[in-house]
Amino acid sequence: MTVVMDVEELNVFMRRAFPQVADDFNVEEVGHDEVVVRLMVADRHLRPGGTVSGPSMFSLADVTAYIATLSRIGPKALAVTTNCAIDFMRKPAANTDLIAKSRLLKVGRQLAVIDVLIYSEGMEAPVARANLTYSIPPVGSEADQAG
Repeated sequence: MTVVMDVEELNVFMRRAFPQVADDFNVEEVGHDEVVVRLMVADRHLRPGGTVSGPSMFSLADVTAYIATLSRIGPKALAVTTNCAIDFMRKPAANTDLIAKSRLLKVGRQLAVIDVLIYSEGMEAPVARANLTYSIPPVGSEADQAG
């Protein structure tokens, strides 16, 4: 499946559709096999001890999978998460941005399956791994037109 939304289009879409969180994330790369999204870590993303919280890492994985899906199906705001499993493997560096790299494993008519690796900027090994499934709105549905 070919790329139908590029970096600029995806960042504009996020600011329009999700202004409440769009400033936390930046789409950095959209390629044939990979989408890269940055979480710009701020104090609100930290847990006691100064590390990035699990919910913030989950948000990054979810947004990255969403962006990866939209990069292939277009601006369908009502594509939704139907499943997520996440493994937290290492403690991220304190006050350092997180970088998520996704790989679309399958994009069908109804579902997209995505793997996401999350890295703490400057660290070589991933800090978390997630596998997500997204439900794609049926073509021509009201949900398909949203966005």
